Amino acid sequence: MSEIYTVIVVILGILAVSGLFVGVTNDAVNFLNSALGSKAASMKTILTVASVGILIGVITSSGMMEVARSGMFNPGLFTFHEVMMLYLGVMFANVILLGLYNSLGLPTSTTVSLIFCLLGSAIAVSIFKIAGDPALNITMLGDFINTSRALGVVSAILLSVVIAFTCGSIVMYVSRLIFSFRYTVPFRRYGSLWCGASLTAIVYFAVFKGLKNILADEPAVQLIDNHLPTALLICWIVCSLMLFFIQRFKINILRITILSGVFALALAFAGNDLVNFIGVPVAGFDAYSVARETGDTSMLMVALTENVPANMTILLSAGFVMILTLWGSKAAILRVTKTELSLSSQGDDGQAQYGSSPFARTIVRAALNVNTVLENVVPERIRTAIGRKFEYEDIEHSGAPYDMIRATVNLTTSALLIALATSLKLPLSTTYVCFMVAMGSSLADRAWGRESAVYRISGVMTVVAGWFVTALGGFLIALAVGLTLIYGGIPAFVLVTVLCGWLLFRNSFSKKNRDAEEEEKPAETNEDIIVSLRNEVCTTMESATKIYDRTLIAVMKENRKVLRDMVKEANDLFYHSRDRKYTLLPTLKKLQSSDVNTAHYYVQVVDYLNEMTKALMHITRPAFEHIDNNHEGLSVAQTRDLMAINDDVESIYRHINRMLRDGDFSDIEMVLSLRDQLFESIADAIKSELTRINGEQSGTKASMLYLTILTETKNMVLQSRNLLKSQQYFLKHRNGATTWIKQ
Repeated sequence: MSEIYTVIVVILGILAVSGLFVGVTNDAVNFLNSALGSKAASMKTILTVASVGILIGVITSSGMMEVARSGMFNPGLFTFHEVMMLYLGVMFANVILLGLYNSLGLPTSTTVSLIFCLLGSAIAVSIFKIAGDPALNITMLGDFINTSRALGVVSAILLSVVIAFTCGSIVMYVSRLIFSFRYTVPFRRYGSLWCGASLTAIVYFAVFKGLKNILADEPAVQLIDNHLPTALLICWIVCSLMLFFIQRFKINILRITILSGVFALALAFAGNDLVNFIGVPVAGFDAYSVARETGDTSMLMVALTENVPANMTILLSAGFVMILTLWGSKAAILRVTKTELSLSSQGDDGQAQYGSSPFARTIVRAALNVNTVLENVVPERIRTAIGRKFEYEDIEHSGAPYDMIRATVNLTTSALLIALATSLKLPLSTTYVCFMVAMGSSLADRAWGRESAVYRISGVMTVVAGWFVTALGGFLIALAVGLTLIYGGIPAFVLVTVLCGWLLFRNSFSKKNRDAEEEEKPAETNEDIIVSLRNEVCTTMESATKIYDRTLIAVMKENRKVLRDMVKEANDLFYHSRDRKYTLLPTLKKLQSSDVNTAHYYVQVVDYLNEMTKALMHITRPAFEHIDNNHEGLSVAQTRDLMAINDDVESIYRHINRMLRDGDFSDIEMVLSLRDQLFESIADAIKSELTRINGEQSGTKASMLYLTILTETKNMVLQSRNLLKSQQYFLKHRNGATTWIKQ
């Protein structure tokens, strides 16, 4: 047997470890979010509970390894060489795809990634096999591929999204009606029964989802399965009594329930999803072991169709790697969980980053219309009573995105849905269920106010669309890599290995830098806010000066490439300033606690900065579109006037930038005078252009661009002058402002 296969097995092992790191970072969102979002315990406690669940779960995962061996294709029809190329293509595509999603901070499903990477790579190898054998044709592709599993995963996406969102909404609504946000008194009465039901669902989930592989043949489990309603009732009574007595000792049983849910979800994650990370390398090692005994690389891999227990040493080693990843990648895990927490948090801050969409706006308008109808039908007294139940109050005083009542609902509903789907043999995805339950509960909890509903819906649609893109992206990447490996031979193998190794190294290196920055970043103080805004204003103004100057020159020279670059830079400036504007509220709360005047001027500075960058963007975009559409360039007279305007703008911005940079605003009246002179020049230029239009000396498109540039230049300079004045007041109204200005 060639040594190249030994190298491939080693590479598969390395990619398995890498896949564990990437996969745990991505999927930890499923079992950590509820505990982190409610701050039910310290990070150390949460990770300890999850680690125990993972360690027990990996022991139960042996039976799931057959998914990688024969779940998506028939290995008995492929030779050893073809199977090894297939597995190698899967691992390259899988790790790269998950690394991309983690870098974007989007939760995705490792199950979907594995299934569709297997499908893509298997089709690539099948095409190679069919093309090389005259006796085969493309219509026989179905003999090589198991398409039913892929169709099952796609149907699971649609099914789990709808069911999980609906159930999460209903359970949360009923729970909040019972306890409200001021749940202390009613929880002392009914809390043990409610948490007992939650704990029962979690236990049922752990037994029938997490431990099903090792307990399936146990008589006790079979007895419970045959008398399920009675068994669940008994479990509820026992759990409720146990929690009732624990509650008498002033112990918060909500924390116990939440940590139990973390344990159960972590156990199920390790027991069922470990195959997504190491299943393919283990299958590759099994194929290598079989072929090494015979020395025949052209033998068919019929042995892979047999259900052989996985090596327990490998499973335990994988479990320890997962635990080490969990503890060593806290910052990266928090970055992935941030997406779900930002979309489900109580409050209207921070969701604008997801933007708006016509679909989201339509949904919100429809919901408002339905709400109007309900207000006319439901008596006011009932509406008032229900409304009081949903009046938000942070009685836990933890500053968490949501309280422990909602965290318990998230864990309980997710566990129950997944366990029921498993018992009914429905292919629901853990990622989809956990995420959509969290979104449904946040909707029912009235976290989706009118200020943020559009952005939350857009964010949810972005994540859901990302799941489908995972399937398509995994399939296409694996198909391309598989074809390259199977047709390219050793040169292609070396090239793809080096390329993917470099990509993984780069992703790992950049991730470590981001994690270090996030871990070392201190809490933002009032002084930090002032310095940050001052630096941003200086940087933005200097960038705007360069963009404006280069845009006018590029228009005169009809340089399309430079204009395209200026559009991108202007857009980046605008969206960055807009993001700061949309995150005003948390900053204002900090500033107003010590100085209302400072907060007032902070709002002005941020608003003027946003308007100034918007005016700049409205100059660069029409300029690029004009040249990109091959319209006639500016005339000599228009160019001459714009050059004079550009010189005046450059002079004003030079003074503004110097004052902002040095903190010396003594020349502010000079800027006012220069601004007035510029406005007179712009007015004269507009009059001259109108004269040329009447005399038909200018083209329509060129005149429209010329007038747009003049108008937006006036707006930009006006906002810049206002910005300078507000920045001056902003710094002066801080205690110790002189110190900061001179720094």
